Amino acid sequence: MAYSIEMRILFCAIALGIFQLLLSVSFNVAGRGLSYGIGPRDEPPKPLGKVASRIERAYRNFLETFAFFAVAVLLGQAVGRSTAISALGAWLYIVARIFYLPAYVAAVPVARTLLWAASILGIAMVMTAVWPG
Repeated sequence: MAYSIEMRILFCAIALGIFQLLLSVSFNVAGRGLSYGIGPRDEPPKPLGKVASRIERAYRNFLETFAFFAVAVLLGQAVGRSTAISALGAWLYIVARIFYLPAYVAAVPVARTLLWAASILGIAMVMTAVWPG
């Protein structure tokens, strides 16, 4: 089975998610200490700094959108449907998610919100390929 553009972009989204996970963990350990990172975490953690907190929230936001994107792409692959609109939607999703992280870390509120909205639009565009009917 040949991989669609959407599947290739899904692979890139997985890599982006792993990158954000590692970045979040790195800043978490740097801010709270290695003993907290490898310990049982029985005590409440000390607060993270602004940048580390933003990185963590951006990663959580990525996870909130990624599941919908992944399912839409996999559904399209399962039924063998890929269109120019769904391919463009996948591109829109990944580009928006790539730029979302620095926009969030730099605290650019309007850009961050627009990038989030673009990623949601991208998911909707991917879904058009598998719209029942």
